[in-house]
Amino acid sequence: MTVTFLGTGTSQGIPIIGSQHPVCLSNNPKDKRLRVSVLLEWEGACYVIDCGPDFRQQMLREGVQRIDGVLFTHEHNDHVAGLDDIRPFYFRQGDITCYAYKRVFDALKQRFAYVFETINKYPSAPTIKEVEIEKDHPFTISGKKVIPVEAMHADLSVLGFRIDNFAYMTDVKIIEDSEMQKLMGLDVLVLNALRIKPHESHLNLEEALAIVNILKPKKTFFTHISHLLGFHDEVEANLPEGVHLAYDTLKITI
Repeated sequence: MTVTFLGTGTSQGIPIIGSQHPVCLSNNPKDKRLRVSVLLEWEGACYVIDCGPDFRQQMLREGVQRIDGVLFTHEHNDHVAGLDDIRPFYFRQGDITCYAYKRVFDALKQRFAYVFETINKYPSAPTIKEVEIEKDHPFTISGKKVIPVEAMHADLSVLGFRIDNFAYMTDVKIIEDSEMQKLMGLDVLVLNALRIKPHESHLNLEEALAIVNILKPKKTFFTHISHLLGFHDEVEANLPEGVHLAYDTLKITI
């Protein structure tokens, strides 16, 4: 399986509009981060986890020709705002399968009512196939078992996903012990690490490293990174062995 990091930034991306912070002014391409998302590919299958406001740009940049589905972690804008941009895929392929909590679909139906309309639907609107998922019910996509993993994002339940020995967890603040067990024995863990100082709804760097120390995956890549974490190259140089900062366009093979 190949994982492409479509975006590794926090909700505002990096650079932030109008910011004079040194990281936002950096010329290093690794310090320029679109909103967080990954592309998963294996044996002709192609899925994305989340489609935020940069989804169109990400699909064009990577030359994606088709997607088999979208897995949603939760309903916040930086993870769902690109839903309308599935239209080119819909026009070529038909209904696009989306996997999410019922709560997430309820939120999408408010935000994108025209997508879910069944009477007098606007002819250019895409149509999705809803697959409701829960934390304790694994499901299958293109022959691979997906294990949902619950985490808390402040007081909001969000889902991460384990596929084989790869797991993707973003917008995490707390992972209960029972869910941590689902993440043991990983080859690759992707986990959010927002900044240096503590945050009420995201892991900071110290907290993320503490989870890595418990799970001991072979490799870890931090994502959902803000400018307040620091310059990519400086942070990367001080991380423990086997722990890295992800960056936009990074591809890894599991």
